[in-house]
Amino acid sequence: MALSIEAANREALERLCRARPMWTAVRLARDAMGLGGQALLHAGPPIEWERMCGPMRGAVIGAVLYEGWAATPADAERLAASGEIRFDPCHSRGAVGPMAGVISPSTPVIVVEDPVNGTAAYTFIADGPWGHQLRFGAHGRETLAGLAWIRDIVAPAFEAVLEREGPVDLASLMAQALSMGDEMHMRNAAATGLLARALAAPLVAAVPDAARLEAIMRFLTRDNDQFFLGWAMCAAKAAALSIEGIAGSTVVSTMARNGVEFGIRVAGLGDEWFTGPASVVAGLYFPGFAAGDANRDIGDSAIMETCGLGGMAMAASPAVQRIVGAKSFAEAVSTTRSMAEICVGSNPRFALAPLNGQGTPTGIDIRKVVQAGIVPPINTAIAHREAGRMIGAGISTPPLEPFVNALVAFGKRYAA
Repeated sequence: MALSIEAANREALERLCRARPMWTAVRLARDAMGLGGQALLHAGPPIEWERMCGPMRGAVIGAVLYEGWAATPADAERLAASGEIRFDPCHSRGAVGPMAGVISPSTPVIVVEDPVNGTAAYTFIADGPWGHQLRFGAHGRETLAGLAWIRDIVAPAFEAVLEREGPVDLASLMAQALSMGDEMHMRNAAATGLLARALAAPLVAAVPDAARLEAIMRFLTRDNDQFFLGWAMCAAKAAALSIEGIAGSTVVSTMARNGVEFGIRVAGLGDEWFTGPASVVAGLYFPGFAAGDANRDIGDSAIMETCGLGGMAMAASPAVQRIVGAKSFAEAVSTTRSMAEICVGSNPRFALAPLNGQGTPTGIDIRKVVQAGIVPPINTAIAHREAGRMIGAGISTPPLEPFVNALVAFGKRYAA
């Protein structure tokens, strides 16, 4: 078995490294993913309404109102508690969602396909920078108007650009952004600029209405340096999908949080989740907020770390240490170096200049995590424990328990 595990893990690493995710389309979730009826997707491992945290409950209420399944927040809450809505993890549909990660049937989703590995992944277009986003649980009039604007104005414009210009090569764009100081999770300033540059001229051609064009360009470029995160997450998910189901592999295929639990899935163990308590994020808070205001770690954005980016690639980004509260750039470099102890190898496509061109550590091996007692750090935003807003950013340290339990389950499965 030892040799077959090594062979399976090498195959997993090769699939992750050869992935070539391309942004190919924008569709409603019902059309792209077959999400129908009164069904909602959410971030992290499976969770029911009764156990959901404040930001996720707020996002569910907003999605119910957006879909027109209820007329008021109170009615939406009663419907969510009635058992008539089906809740599933985004990961169960090949999707990912930042923070609460709620996707409803009428949500426009970007479609990212990897023609090399034959996968497709989905995520929503995040509704703007700070203040009133559904992903943090906001569900007021301004939030619903923003969601409708994205559905009716932004999504058709993006789709028109793709029809005129063809797919956008996200792998190439992400490699450039890493060399420009992004780690692709809490810093996407370079990637956002590169994407905006790629879209600018085609948008001018696709959107003849000057006022609409200006609004879209402002949405892309003003106070929204994390705009690209959704594209990065979707690209990482398309790559991670390629390793799901590799028999005998101990490589982690999913890491995600629902605000209550942190969960992982493993390539050789299929769809089974292994969970532990979601961590309290250590980080920097916006003025007026403190750790007592924070929700526990939440979101599917840990797909970035799953694929060797974000906290695994801290050495790429001197600027991100200030955002997430790392003590020094030397500590950031040390963090990336230490991740080599728990990974199968590195990704040559994502070369790190501060490490003399070494690729980002890639392919988290649960055996090495348990043996070394080192868990992958996750760079992340911090949501308020009550629905509505972001209050800071920091580094989350996942519990070791899910990795241990996954390794025990792996032993039982493959010893049989």
